[in-house]
Amino acid sequence: MKKIEAVIRPQKLNEVRESLKNLGYPGMSITRIEGHGKRKGKIEQFRGQEYKVELLPEVKIEIMAKDSDVIAITKAISKAAKTGNVGDGKIFISPIEDIIRIRTGEKGEDALS
Repeated sequence: MKKIEAVIRPQKLNEVRESLKNLGYPGMSITRIEGHGKRKGKIEQFRGQEYKVELLPEVKIEIMAKDSDVIAITKAISKAAKTGNVGDGKIFISPIEDIIRIRTGEKGEDALS
């Protein structure tokens, strides 16, 4: 089992969610976050004054998935989130040792669905 974390632009969230839903993965956790990568923010203007915004709004999506579904999920996220511009985001994949559904006590892949 794997944990897939994707950090994307907020305006791409609905497209990514729809893409994952069509793939059969409607369950996910979504967190609104702030951060920056290589671009280290951007320069804005307000009333003629320039100022630097260092932390930009982003969205983090977390999904627990079967190993066999990881490639399809990451492709779906990449396709839906891509604009071709700097700041499109990143996808992180981590191994998960176990999952336990609290309500039923199911473990492993049985607890995913």
